[in-house]
Order: sequence, then C-alpha cells, then structure tokens
Amino acid sequence: MYKRRNEVERTINQLKRSRAVATRYDKRAYVFTGTVTLASIRLWLKP
Repeated sequence: MYKRRNEVERTINQLKRSRAVATRYDKRAYVFTGTVTLASIRLWLKP
C-alpha cells in the first residue's frame, strides 16, 4: 500500500511542476481539468 501511495504522491508532484497546474490560473473547473489532462499526457509521453 505504501509503494502505491508513494507513486501517486510522486506523480502529483510532477504535475505540480507545470506552472499552470501549480498556480491554477484557470478559474473554470472544465478549463483546469483540461490543463491537468494535458500535463498528464505530457508526463506520460515524456521519454
């Protein structure tokens, strides 16, 4: 259980490295969701 929790926390920290996600410039929820999705895709495709 700890291993999975650590993995989730590291992923969230990587998402927060994206400035738009960390500062939450987007005021509307659907725009923020898109920003998080885009940041997640960028992490997933990162070599």
